[in-house]
Amino acid sequence: MSIDLRSDTVTKPTSEMLRVMMNAEVGDDVFGEDPTVNALEDKVAECFGMEAGLFVPSGTMGNQLCINVLTRPGDEVMIEEKGHIFNYEGSAAAIFSSVQLHTVKGQRGKLSADLLRDRPRGQFDWEPRTRVISLENSTNKGGGACYTRKELNALRKFADEHDLRIHLDGARLWNAVIATGIDPAFFGRVADTINVCFSKGLGAPVGSMILSSKEHIRRARRFRKAMGGGMRQVGILAAAANYAMDHHWSKLEEDHRRAKELASTINTCGGLSIDPDSVETNIVIFDLLEEKAETALQKLGQHGVQMVPFGPQTVRATLHHQVTDDDVANVQQVLKQLFD
Repeated sequence: MSIDLRSDTVTKPTSEMLRVMMNAEVGDDVFGEDPTVNALEDKVAECFGMEAGLFVPSGTMGNQLCINVLTRPGDEVMIEEKGHIFNYEGSAAAIFSSVQLHTVKGQRGKLSADLLRDRPRGQFDWEPRTRVISLENSTNKGGGACYTRKELNALRKFADEHDLRIHLDGARLWNAVIATGIDPAFFGRVADTINVCFSKGLGAPVGSMILSSKEHIRRARRFRKAMGGGMRQVGILAAAANYAMDHHWSKLEEDHRRAKELASTINTCGGLSIDPDSVETNIVIFDLLEEKAETALQKLGQHGVQMVPFGPQTVRATLHHQVTDDDVANVQQVLKQLFD
């Protein structure tokens, strides 16, 4: 038995996805001549209510392109302290855009308008100028938490009042749409830039896309080239992303159901701790009461179950479409055996 719950990035292309990739119509995307990627960019932009899209190799590149087009050197980006851009992108905002990140402690990776009161800076010459609010939806280190429509509307109003821009790191925005029932186009009305990933819950092998105005995308395309992201016959990858969007998006609801079932079992284990009501999407974060995370992960690995450490005594499990009900039942059995 080998059940990989380390991340929703570990999925492999299905046979049908591979067939679609092999048959994709392609061209040179640097010349803007790949019909498959052009069609996907138009499709995703329309879905999320944006003017244009740009296919990029990774979510990190997507986030950094968005920060670059929204800021000038010396600016500041406000972000929740658990945010992916702050924790997992190698100081890229400083390297590529010469901006600093101003972290704010929120709740489960989420910011709110109330938390940001009196935070924007730039009134004095010695202060950095706050330019952008960066949001993540759903949150990774926050355990898959999702913003509500009310929360996002309040943040948009706050941004407008302070002449700020909003970037939405939507690596798992697909999950948030399923979990909340919010129309995808709503996010395009809230954010100035959006980054969505195809290689997480949707199960494509590679690729993300940024969404914004035509002018922002024009500027991002130039910077993408400078970063080494100008791909050629990228329609092969765009075909996989398109297939994932059409055939795997609806499966996220099952991932969320299985995650909640797993959390329910964890809640019954005497050596583990979790608030099962905190599980909204496909991410399950729980604490160990009696041992270190690395020790627990070694034990799980010996039983064919893979998860990742998320703190000295904290573990993350992430569900995806290649984890079945039988797999979850086996994991539940292992957890009860080891930690009850």
